[in-house]
Parts: sequence; C-alpha cells; structure tokens
Amino acid sequence: MNKIIFTAILLLISNIGFPQTLSTKNKKAIDLYVEADNYRVRGQFDLAIKLLNQAIEKDKNFEEAYYRLGTTYRNAGNLTLSSESLEKALLLTPYPLKQKTYLYFLGDNYLRSGLYEKAKTDLERFLAIEKTDRVKINKATMWATQAEYGLAHAGEDLDYHIKVLSDTINIYPMQYFPAINAEGQELIFTVRYGKGHNDNEDILISRKDASGKWQEPVSISENINTAYREGACSISADGRHLIFTICGPLGCDLYESKKEGDVWRRPVSLGPAVNSPGWEAQPSLSADGNELYFVSDRKGGVGGYDIWYSKKDSLGAWTRAINQGKPVNTPYDEIAPFIHVNNQNLYFASSGMPGFGGFDIYVSEKSDSGWLAPKNLGARLNDFEDQYSFVVTSDGENAFYSREEGRSRSKLYETNIPKEFQVHSRGNVVKGIVIDSQTKKPLQAEVELFDLKTNRKISFFKSDSINGSYLMVVPGKSEYALHVSEPGYLFFTLHFNYKEKNQDQPLVINIALQPIAKNAVTVLNNIFFDFNKSEVNPRSYSELDEVAKFLKANPTIKVEIGGHSDNVGDENYNQQLSLKRAQTVVNYFLSRGVVSSQLTQIGYGSKFPIKPNDTEENRQDNRRIEFKILE
Repeated sequence: MNKIIFTAILLLISNIGFPQTLSTKNKKAIDLYVEADNYRVRGQFDLAIKLLNQAIEKDKNFEEAYYRLGTTYRNAGNLTLSSESLEKALLLTPYPLKQKTYLYFLGDNYLRSGLYEKAKTDLERFLAIEKTDRVKINKATMWATQAEYGLAHAGEDLDYHIKVLSDTINIYPMQYFPAINAEGQELIFTVRYGKGHNDNEDILISRKDASGKWQEPVSISENINTAYREGACSISADGRHLIFTICGPLGCDLYESKKEGDVWRRPVSLGPAVNSPGWEAQPSLSADGNELYFVSDRKGGVGGYDIWYSKKDSLGAWTRAINQGKPVNTPYDEIAPFIHVNNQNLYFASSGMPGFGGFDIYVSEKSDSGWLAPKNLGARLNDFEDQYSFVVTSDGENAFYSREEGRSRSKLYETNIPKEFQVHSRGNVVKGIVIDSQTKKPLQAEVELFDLKTNRKISFFKSDSINGSYLMVVPGKSEYALHVSEPGYLFFTLHFNYKEKNQDQPLVINIALQPIAKNAVTVLNNIFFDFNKSEVNPRSYSELDEVAKFLKANPTIKVEIGGHSDNVGDENYNQQLSLKRAQTVVNYFLSRGVVSSQLTQIGYGSKFPIKPNDTEENRQDNRRIEFKILE
C-alpha cells in the first residue's frame, strides 16, 4: 500500500516543471523527451526510460532529460539509477532553483537506500537554498533527522531472529496485513492475486496442523470475499468478530462480520460514526471486540494518514471516531495500527518519526495520562526499506509482519521480539463452553470480566449461540473477576490472580449454569475479607454489585447468604465470624436496593468444607460466601 501511495506522490511531484526553455537545441532529443513524457504519465516507465536514454544519446548535456530520467527511475522503484541521473543533472546546472529540486530528490533517494551520509549532505545543501516552501522545508528537515538517526544507529543489531514464512503461505504476488488469533493457531491475511493496484484482494486463513506447521490458506468465507477488494482485517481474541476493509466503486470503508458456530454472517458497514467520505482501512480490534483503531485520511487529523479510534457504547454501537492525536500521529503518515491483547501496547508504522527512513515499526504504551512517546523497534527489524502491519502474539514474545520485496511484491515474515521490547503486560487465554447444567445444551450467556484492582469492567461479550464456546484474554498481571449470567439461570463467578505468574497454556474452564430453582447453590468467588475481619475488601464491590443486580432482576426469589470458614482456631469463634461476614454481605445488598424479604444470612463456621483443610490454598477456598436459593 505504501509504495503505491509513494509512487502516486512522485508522479504528481515530478510533473512540477521548470521554465519551458530546455538546455538542448537538438530537435531529435527534444522530440524523444516529449514522447517519453507521454509514456511516463501513463505509468509506462520502461518505454519512457528507453526514450529518455535515446534523448541523452543525442545530447550528453541534456540536463532536463537527466532530471526526467531520474524521476522516472524513482517512479519505477530503481533508486540507484535515479540517483545517478539526478547527480548528472545537478552537475549540469549552475542555477539554485534547479539545484534545490535535484538535491531534494537525491536526499530522499539516499535516505531510502540507507546511504545516510549522502542523504544528510544533500538535504543540508537543499535547506541552505530553499527558504520559502515550508512543506518541503519541513519534510527535508524530518528526512535529515532520520539520516542522523540512521548514522547514530548504524551499528545496531538487536536480537531479532527473522524468518520468512514458508511457500505454503507466501504463494501469491503480494500477501500482507496478517492477523492472528489469541491462541496463535489461526493466521488470517490479505492477498493480492496480481501485481496491479486494482487487482482483486481477498482475505485468507491458514491453520496450524498437529505438528505446528501452517496449512495451505483458504478463503475465510464466501460471505466475506466477493467481487470487491477485501482485506486488511482484524479479529477479536475469540475469533468470532472480524472487522475488515472493503474497497468498491465508492472507495474504502470498514465492515464487520460476526461468526455463529462455523459460519460468518454477511458483513455490515460500521456506519457513519466510523466511516467517512474519506478513506478508511487497516483496522485493529481490541481483544474483547469493544475498541477499534484504524487509519483514515479524513479531515481533522494531524496530517497525512492518521490513526483514529472508536469505542462501543453501552448499547454496543460504535461511537464517533476521534483522532488518536500526538504523540502517536505526526504531520506525515501513520499506518497499520495493532493493539495488543493486553490493551496497553499499540504498534504501528510511521514515516514521520526518528528512524531509518521510509516506514518503521514503533510501539507506544498506554499510561494513566495517555499514550507515551513511541519507541522505534530498532534494527534488524527496521531498516531503510518499508516495514508495516506488525502483529504481536498474546505472550508478547513473537510477531508477524509484511515486508515489500521490490515493486509490487511482498511476503509475510515471523520474528521473535527482543527482551527490551517485549510487553510488560502479556495476555492470558481463558476458554471453554457454557452449557445448561441439566440438559447439557449450549447457552449464549453474557460473560463479563472485571479488574478487581480498579473495580472496572474491562470486557463484555457473549458465548457462541450455536456451540456455547467462549474465549477471552485476561490482560496483564492483576486480579480479575469473571461473571457469567443468562436469564433464567443462577449466575457463575470465578477469580483469576495473575499478579505473580502468567498462564503459559490456555486455561480451559467449562461452565455449567444452573437453572433458577430451589436449593441451587453457587459460591461468590470474588468476595474478599481481610484476615480475622468481617468487613468486605473493596475488591469485592464489582461482584457484590453484579449479585445485587441479579436479585433486583429476580424479585420473587429468596436466598440464603451463607458464611463459611476454615478449621483453624476455635469453632465457636469461626461460626460467629462467618455469620458476621454473611451479615456484612446482606447489608451491602440492602444498601443497593435489594429488599430485606429476599435475604437470609447464616454462619456455618467450618462445618461444610469444600476442600480438605490441609493447605493454605485449600483453607482459603473454604473461607467463602455461598449464595443459595431457598424459594
């Protein structure tokens, strides 16, 4: 995508002419020069180059022909021959007006070729001459900064181990914009079947076999791939929510599709809150499917292609997109955002920050005050070529990205991520199915995840309506509460503590919801008491609030709040403490509007352990609050 933009810009720039008086009087040379330009503007570069070389053979001092040859080679992607021609044109003119144009192109050529010293020299010469064109002055200044960065990091060789994916994956002229599911078992990417900008694009998917090898990619769905150009997709952690780009007669917009069982629904537009009369593409969806980052050239941005952001509201609708702003966006181009499953690290490509030239990969980390200054991910990942569409695995240790290899060719690569650039907060995968405990039929239940440190809901989704499956990513090292509910059923809660360690393998938790009925019991796994205290810890509030909502939504049921303890200490004391804790929970519910006639409290002490009291972990599980339906 980026070289297409680059080429289009070059075609416009190279149409900026000099005064019509040419440096040659050779009529044949002039005729060849004019004829060549007719081919150049139509993109027929080979014919234009042939004719320009013939014009130079007629007059070795034909300065404008060297200039036009240099810009045509640039358009064709041959920077070496472009620079040779522009250097010859530079030697033939004493006029600063022409010199600054040649120096401007030469500085960019050398930067994009990794010849940083030459780039710095020519850009400094350009800036010494140009005093009025602020656009070019600003861009040349930025390029000079990148040349200095390249020189300063010339010996950098970070611990990247980069390898191209097998020919099983890289079988088309172009494959790019990879996306990977949370478990790392599905790779989804865009392919272009030909080398032309308007050739058809589709979204393909490859899955790992039992030995860990990627299988031959296939179309993701007939409902998604059509006669239009589809691509640049992003998928939620559970693999059931896809956002992607469709480019049709009216331009490029973002669409979404939901998966039910094994079938993708027909896509629908994200609507005017996200799509605009401008160009929208390259989405990145958060792990829970509730936040979206994407690229647009719409009005109101910082400059060029910018990264924009939208979030779902309480009704599940996308809110009006806002510009991500600085320090992520620059006056130049930012493309291919990727939000890690931890929702804390944003990766993207930029051509407007200190780097090695062209598009480099950067990462910004979210803090309480906003996004921190982006960091260049360094060499060998970044160099003077263009890198983009960088996606990172849930554990933060590996990544996939696309890299252009010459004009109109690209391949997918895989790399490790050096320790200094690995995420501080990795994602832990939890998956399973939700069923009816009696009929064993799958349920489409609401699944909510709360951060107990902040008592904030950080994720909300539903299990699959066909097979009851769910998958979520528990982001980072903290304590989390999981709350699963469905009308007509008793809720289910679970506690995750990832403060000390990460879960290396997906945690499989199958959930059987009990129909609301007499004597149905569930443990409130996220009610916490300090040692020897009856007051609830503030980490309990999110769970208590959810249970209070359940009671108010089911006003006809009556429940027992039962306190339980371990067997350490005097049993009479344990019974009294467990009763006080049950009363504290009841009082909280009353404060939230639950009517007292629904509630009864009782303390059982250590009479009914659910585990042997032989370890501290088991004793902690025995110190619990149970929720039992009486009638």
